[in-house]
Amino acid sequence: MPAEFIRLYEENPEPHKLDQIVKVLRNGGVVIYPTDTVYGIGCDFSNTKAVQRVCQIKNTKPQALSFICYDLSEISEYTKHLSTPVFKVMKKALPGPFTFILEASSKVPKVLNAKKKTVGIRVPNNNIPRELVKRLGNPIITTSIRDEDEVIEYSTDPELIYEKYENLVDIVIDGGYGGNMPSTVVDCSGDYFEVIREGLGDIEEFM
Repeated sequence: MPAEFIRLYEENPEPHKLDQIVKVLRNGGVVIYPTDTVYGIGCDFSNTKAVQRVCQIKNTKPQALSFICYDLSEISEYTKHLSTPVFKVMKKALPGPFTFILEASSKVPKVLNAKKKTVGIRVPNNNIPRELVKRLGNPIITTSIRDEDEVIEYSTDPELIYEKYENLVDIVIDGGYGGNMPSTVVDCSGDYFEVIREGLGDIEEFM
């Protein structure tokens, strides 16, 4: 069955459509959704089969995946220790275009950190994925939708994304055109901030 194509407006996503998507996520579905950077593909992070399906689609390993939380208080559930300096910076930077690498707590499913002690966590400045997380009651996996085109690294048009993925996923959310620059990845697992990947966000603004 081809994926459903569901239009949502970031400012005010319709509750009944969100509930429809959450039901699919609860049943192990894989969904493509907008963020404040590029379009992402993901699932309920606690569903091992769904996580493996995302890995097959993206040709990656579970340990390379990050996940989206609703807010900073939810992040604290999934990390062992947030130092005061890290907490202060994250409080100012989130929601925003950052992925923070943090030390994983025991609440993070083993499939995501089987061979390492850290995880990547996001709180994007986009109501659609955040509302999905809130209604689901679990974080959702996030990994970028890339394009084969070397010039356009990330797919931005939801209709073209649908054409490519309609037989691979369960739902593609049309949240308008996406960006073409990924999140900035900041490693906070040590005693200082280390930018692993320069992206849309500038962490220096919040230091």
